[in-house]
Amino acid sequence: MAISLSVVLLLGIVLVVLIRGGSLKGGPAVVAVLFGFFLASTGIAPSITRFMDSIADTINQISF
Repeated sequence: MAISLSVVLLLGIVLVVLIRGGSLKGGPAVVAVLFGFFLASTGIAPSITRFMDSIADTINQISF
């Protein structure tokens, strides 16, 4: 849960920065948000979640 919330927060910040920087206009941003919202309710959502979890685990195992 904490990982999902962190990813959502990070992507939200990136979206705001892109909109404010002029790289992304409001209309396409709304489409991107709606696409993500509806993608979350499809059958591919568990696969995306597993993929993101594996990436987070891989990053977590990196030691400096």
